[in-house]
Amino acid sequence: MTAQPKRILVPIDGSENALRALALAIAMVKEVPGGRLELVNAQPALGQSVTMFVTRDDVKGYHRDEGMKALATAIEAAEKAGVACAHHIGVGRPGEVVTAFAKELGCDQIVMGTRGLGSALGLLLGSVATDVIHHATVPVTLVK
Repeated sequence: MTAQPKRILVPIDGSENALRALALAIAMVKEVPGGRLELVNAQPALGQSVTMFVTRDDVKGYHRDEGMKALATAIEAAEKAGVACAHHIGVGRPGEVVTAFAKELGCDQIVMGTRGLGSALGLLLGSVATDVIHHATVPVTLVK
């Protein structure tokens, strides 16, 4: 039998699927003494046509504000459940951001929704979930 994951990364984009994944991750981490959640939001990089006219601090502020909007409900749910959590905001392709944070933070598992708020590129599975599955070095649990 494998050990229960102690540190679980949950990508949060504000979608219902992400919040269902969060509920499962909360239940999982509550079973493990010292368990912890790492909530991650990936913000899209702004194009050069925008960054030419906006300061770096304004771009960082924009990403922080948008990320926190997406994370707010998840942070509240984790706190209400009494689960230790930290939140992170990354910029770039969501799948790359998620897998990089999982590695950097030493997560044991990724729990995520099958489809988020992104465009409907995949017919059966969202493109971010597919990207994470292909690049993750830890187990990935998908929640529908």
